[in-house]
Amino acid sequence: MTEPKIALVTGASRGAGAGVARGLGELGYTVYVTGRSVTGSTAKGWDGTPLPGTIGETAAEITKRGGKGIAVACDHGDDAQVARVFEQIMDEQGRLDLLVNNAAYMHPQLIEKKPFWEKELAAQYILDVGLRSAYVASWHAARIMVPQKSGMIAMTSSFGASCYMHGPAYGAQKAGLDKLAHDMEHDLRGSGVIAVSIWLGPQITERALIAKEVNPEQYEGFMSVAENPEFTGHILDAINNSSRRDELSGNTLIGAEIAKELGINDRGMDRPSYRDMLGSPREKNPAAVY
Repeated sequence: MTEPKIALVTGASRGAGAGVARGLGELGYTVYVTGRSVTGSTAKGWDGTPLPGTIGETAAEITKRGGKGIAVACDHGDDAQVARVFEQIMDEQGRLDLLVNNAAYMHPQLIEKKPFWEKELAAQYILDVGLRSAYVASWHAARIMVPQKSGMIAMTSSFGASCYMHGPAYGAQKAGLDKLAHDMEHDLRGSGVIAVSIWLGPQITERALIAKEVNPEQYEGFMSVAENPEFTGHILDAINNSSRRDELSGNTLIGAEIAKELGINDRGMDRPSYRDMLGSPREKNPAAVY
């Protein structure tokens, strides 16, 4: 019997992270899910109401769908807590096959139509929990994956890395994730470990459903063709199992496009790319300077 693959999805109490984790559970993964929401949530939607979702609920849903969910409380702004997550995974599993860097600070003013200086300075915390935190988790993952000669480090990014989306802090975080995957590939090349950044389309999440109510003219069209967040979990598994995995490493991939290439769909539906509307990922650059 084949041993289940071991994954860690950060920031998986709710939203895209929880969906990715559920999607991996549907494929039989053992999935560690991290987040700060243990017994309840301090996170709020764009209308100020508390958001549902805890890491325990996500873990239970993973198990219900055929995998094994393991909830681990972790504040990804605390490096010591992050280190303990990886220690726990190694103590319990002895390996890690997939890291999905999804944890990110979502400021309540994120989607307000204001210039950045009229939003609270705290909006820049996404560069800490969102970008820096992805580097820290990837560092720990690489120290496990490289010795085992296999694995994948993935970043959940978006078209906001290319176009203006939600302001400069959000855009810088997404562009930074793309560059982390690009440069990590250079260091990981030949190790059996790959790194990718994937641009998600509009996601059916708790926040997005509230955003549709708060800004219907902005979100109504997007939500009509939005992706189920489990879709991204299926895409990442397909990338890691692809005969092209080394070729794909280091690239920023549009989820809807690579899904079609690899024969993956979203509950029977092909999703639109938005490349023509929102822009294209930067091409992989072969130059290297030490």
